[in-house]
Amino acid sequence: MANKKSIEGVVTKNLRLIPDERGRLMEILRADDKEFSKFGQVYVTTAYPGVVKAWHYHKIQDDNMTALKGMVKIVLYDDRTDSPTKGLINEFIVGDHNHILVHIPKNVWHGFKCISDEEAMIVNLVTECYNYSAPDEYRKPPHGSDIPYDWSRKDG
Repeated sequence: MANKKSIEGVVTKNLRLIPDERGRLMEILRADDKEFSKFGQVYVTTAYPGVVKAWHYHKIQDDNMTALKGMVKIVLYDDRTDSPTKGLINEFIVGDHNHILVHIPKNVWHGFKCISDEEAMIVNLVTECYNYSAPDEYRKPPHGSDIPYDWSRKDG
């Protein structure tokens, strides 16, 4: 994470892989998890190596994201005026080598970048169904917006 302090309302859950001789199983989100509030829909999105899909937020919907394949960097930015963590950025490295779920509350800017050499596959369990006629999605470009974040790799 870019900052050790978590953005207000952001929660992570370690996901447990259960392997056996047939393959493996991984529970992502259960109705009795503290991260669960409501079911809207589940969707899968992918990104090719180096691709950034950002920035956006929702006014109604919470997101619950994890990577099923590949590696991604999920980045959150708290721009909520009434938040005690306003201005904070959180980074999460998620995927094949770190199986976690990231709960992203409404009104928090977020996006992700594929950081693996292969296409990354992300599953998002959201609290609302997508409204085709009035989408609950508010966007900014990934580069050059007023969000103080640089998507380039940080070598060192």
